[in-house]
Amino acid sequence: MAENQNLLQMSHGKDGLGKIEIAPEVIEVIASIAASEVEGVSQMRGSFATGVVERLGKKNHGKGVKVELAEEGIIIDVYCIMKFGVSIPTVAQKIQDNIRQALLNMTALEADEVNVHIVGVQFENQTLEAEIDEEM
Repeated sequence: MAENQNLLQMSHGKDGLGKIEIAPEVIEVIASIAASEVEGVSQMRGSFATGVVERLGKKNHGKGVKVELAEEGIIIDVYCIMKFGVSIPTVAQKIQDNIRQALLNMTALEADEVNVHIVGVQFENQTLEAEIDEEM
């Protein structure tokens, strides 16, 4: 694996037909979907721009995930909002496990770090739309 122009390159020995390049955005999408699948995650946190884009009808599948291709390997930061009443350490561990497994299954890559950042709690009767409107 080598880093070249923000692409992750892989080679599979002498018999390979060529090189495989994986953009960090692909890893973001895989990690975001894997985190969203975990029971207890209310939603992924995006920026103001992703909120506007989603209101216009375009889904951002890499929302709430930042991928860094560093010397020491792949570092993934996940920003999510939890459902009220769940065990945050347990759900965070499941998020880390699910992302690692999805990344390994789909790309044969292993993340060196999966950092989970809990940025909010969703209550059952509360809608996040109201919170977003208040921030504007």
